[in-house]
Amino acid sequence: MEARKIIENVQAITAGQTTQGTLRLTDFHLVFCAPVAQPGASTPSKPEPSPTPAKVRERWISYPMVCYCTFRPVPPGSRQAPSIRLRCRDFTFVTFNFADSDIAKEAFDFIKARTCKLGTVEKLYAFSHKPLRNEREMNGWNIYDPKAEFRRQGISEKLSDKGWRVTHINKDYTFCDTYPAFLVVPSKISDNVLKYAREFRSRNRVPALSYIHPINNCTITRSSQPLAGITRKTNVQDEKLVAASFSALGPPGSEDSTPPSSQADISIGNSFLEPELSETERYEDELISRSAAIYDEKTGKRLVYGAQQSNLIVDARPTINAMVNQVQGMGSENMDKYKFARKIFLSIENIHVMRNSLARVVDAIKDADISPLAPNKELLHQSGWLRHIHDVLDGSAIITRQVGINHSHVLIHCSDGWDRTSQLSALAQIMLDPYYRTMEGFMVLVEKDWLSFGHMFRLRSGHLSHEDWFTVQKDALAGSKIQPGENDGRADAFQNVLSGAKRFFDRNINQSKEDEMDTASETTSGKVVDEEATSPKMVSPVFHQFLDCTYQLQRQNPTRFEFNERFLRRLLYHLYSCQYGTFLYNCEKQRQDARVAERTSSVWDYFLCRKSEFSNPDYDPTIDDLIKGRERIILPQLKEIRWWHQVFGRTEDEMNGALNAAAAAEHDRQAAISSFQYPSVAHAEQTPRTSTSSSKDPSPGGNHSVLTAVETAHQTLTPDTRHAVLRRSASTEGTNAFAAIRDGIAGLNIGKTVLSSFSQGETSSSGPSPAPTRTRSNQELQEMT
Repeated sequence: MEARKIIENVQAITAGQTTQGTLRLTDFHLVFCAPVAQPGASTPSKPEPSPTPAKVRERWISYPMVCYCTFRPVPPGSRQAPSIRLRCRDFTFVTFNFADSDIAKEAFDFIKARTCKLGTVEKLYAFSHKPLRNEREMNGWNIYDPKAEFRRQGISEKLSDKGWRVTHINKDYTFCDTYPAFLVVPSKISDNVLKYAREFRSRNRVPALSYIHPINNCTITRSSQPLAGITRKTNVQDEKLVAASFSALGPPGSEDSTPPSSQADISIGNSFLEPELSETERYEDELISRSAAIYDEKTGKRLVYGAQQSNLIVDARPTINAMVNQVQGMGSENMDKYKFARKIFLSIENIHVMRNSLARVVDAIKDADISPLAPNKELLHQSGWLRHIHDVLDGSAIITRQVGINHSHVLIHCSDGWDRTSQLSALAQIMLDPYYRTMEGFMVLVEKDWLSFGHMFRLRSGHLSHEDWFTVQKDALAGSKIQPGENDGRADAFQNVLSGAKRFFDRNINQSKEDEMDTASETTSGKVVDEEATSPKMVSPVFHQFLDCTYQLQRQNPTRFEFNERFLRRLLYHLYSCQYGTFLYNCEKQRQDARVAERTSSVWDYFLCRKSEFSNPDYDPTIDDLIKGRERIILPQLKEIRWWHQVFGRTEDEMNGALNAAAAAEHDRQAAISSFQYPSVAHAEQTPRTSTSSSKDPSPGGNHSVLTAVETAHQTLTPDTRHAVLRRSASTEGTNAFAAIRDGIAGLNIGKTVLSSFSQGETSSSGPSPAPTRTRSNQELQEMT
């Protein structure tokens, strides 16, 4: 690749180690070239000519990988060298020192122009990349065929009816521009019903099938939030669509029509091994099943039958976020109209919270270029990153247990149905279906639930960067040129410090207010979705979190995945490298319009032609639900969540040493208590749980549950550890719905504008005034937002 600029005598610093070499700047990459030191060879002050050229190691950094770039000039005569400091999205940190400030400034401007001034994704490397021959022989763009995948699941026009059909209503993307052209909906729902139902879902993203279990025919469907608003609007067609999704069971024996797949047939019955669930997980299931009561519509009395399905609507958002969206004309389902199901709220935070969490992780390791020291453990803990990973896995496990163990249907949505919804749907399918734990199956899953159903890859990844991510650090008048007779500004230094401090604190106050609103805000404007320019507030590590959660499952089940850890790490790298066209657009329609399959290579080509490099040598594909460790379903061990240290370029001990030590100490303590105190097995099985739950849990998530509320048309149940404010529900309050929402938000102090909106909505409603809301503690507010 031709170099546009070649800069000699550049010093690179990584992990506190310095290397002298040459910096080459091409149109798409920054390449640092340095001679490889020969073992045992001394480094002379002046290099002597050698008959054989020295080996050169090249370090390539694609410009879209740069997420932060700082240029630090120095004044003439300074002993310090001008530098450019880079932080990359793959958590590479490097500082380049230059011999001259002007040269460094030219390099900084060149990198900036090739990073955040392109104007369109079509100027990214993917559209110029010439893959190697072995990659060209692959066919990554066709690895996902929706007809073949749903046929594998047992749904096809040529197979017996399982209660689902393929609709071509979106073949030209006019029904929903962010949905795939190939959609599967209940057989009893006509296209005409779909046309009316779409008006009730944000961005027309109606409930559609993503997965059907091959044995019990229970399903995972996904959608966006309903457009209920503060007037609690309803839509009969949407109610029919959701009801049909929850009752779409094929005739007896229809599972026999499922074509052979990686899943071995098993019988459903009491011969299953009982899954090992934690106390918190059992309580989650108990809370959901407790709400699965049926009531007589006329008398309101509870009817008692045998075992009932706990069909779920899963709202992935914290309750308060759904309330805020309701003020903005959206919200959550009114369960009076969905009496055939119950709804649960998960406290999975939104894109803004996740972005800030990863930023704090970066703060803990940001000096990895200039320092070989371990990450700041306190900052890592304060980031809350592992807690968020815990919550996503916990929510996915709830869905998995409902579908695979409790034989129930699940509908998942968040706000627009393309962030947390994709995470939960895809992870639940990995836990449920061994096919998605193969390399090909995982690729199909990403194509189906992320690329086909739509995820804002361009928005969330920030491929075109942003000027705010490029800064010039002027220390001690660095780089300033003072002419004779001019004021050099030193007399005003003290005033400048005071002014700077004032601006800093004002900015922090304003930022704090913005963060409060971001915490509850869930919406993305259509204009932002369609624009190519990067919006910093829309960038968020949603897909990164999905890969991290997959890593946790892989780490805990080392023989159950065909691919290895490096496969996930390289996939995260190529999410940002922009070398392939797979992740450059937000939805299927945008990729079709851009003709990416014709003009770029698929990222799967890279992995398929190097399959041996990314295969797990310990993989065991055997499935037998009668043998422990070989069951079809895998569930996460939430107390065993650890840092994905490889992706952060750190060792296991640096990132997880303290967690592992705490877990080992807790295990030893429990073992000592059990062997010392309990004379009988029965007593020993009961009491340690109480002891464990009362002690401080060393795991990232502790004993907390992501489940915040279970709501039906008749009642709202919440875990006992939650606070009273979450026991109120807009769907079950009747005429006090607006008051319930207002009271839920009042304690958050998120702004007068939002509260005034509630007040206006309440004025138009009838009903007695609610009881005064008690003052909330800081801990309660943190749990709600």
